[in-house]
Amino acid sequence: MTGPLGLLGGSFDPVHVGHCQLARDAQRCLGLEQVRFIPAGRPWQKAGITAAQHRVAMLQLALAGTAGWTIDSCEIDRPGPTYTIDTLQALRAEFGARVPLVWILGQDQLQRLDTWHRWQDLVGLAHLAYADRAGTPADLAPALRDYVAAHRIDAATLATQPAGGIVPFAMQPVHCSATGLRRALAAGDTGAAAPFLAAPVLAYIHTHQLYLAANGQ
Repeated sequence: MTGPLGLLGGSFDPVHVGHCQLARDAQRCLGLEQVRFIPAGRPWQKAGITAAQHRVAMLQLALAGTAGWTIDSCEIDRPGPTYTIDTLQALRAEFGARVPLVWILGQDQLQRLDTWHRWQDLVGLAHLAYADRAGTPADLAPALRDYVAAHRIDAATLATQPAGGIVPFAMQPVHCSATGLRRALAAGDTGAAAPFLAAPVLAYIHTHQLYLAANGQ
């Protein structure tokens, strides 16, 4: 690999068009050679997550046919709570010291970044790239705002160094959330969820009866 590698972590419960738009816009704006989708194993800030095999299967369906998009199961395979710092340490060991690694963040994730385990150490291992949605500037806590400003770089610089920068990129807004989709699916409102889910993903959800209220999802 010669170009920057994008890394998109998340529960993907379920994967939806917002996740794909985030990856697509990051890849386009930042010149990412590939994007790895990294489903969380045991996210310590979330409870009641759907079984990993279903989330991975839905990702496989959503990503099928998209060149340069792959799935990395490292967080699922690793025992214990899922921390991004551990994932980045493993990926840095895998790719060596020179490859630019870029951890992609949605704007909501950026706003909560200061709650992550060892969040200030992340830029020592990778760049952080966050979605800058037109008309909705991120509302950051003062310490986090100062941290972002201190590490700000532009997209051109990102490819010239392996880590250390924080860069915004333009994302086309997508007004959906996994929480909202789970709620709609649990209520049997397929019509509200369908526009935001790839057809094979929605079919998989119905086949395996995911997110039904009776299943506790």
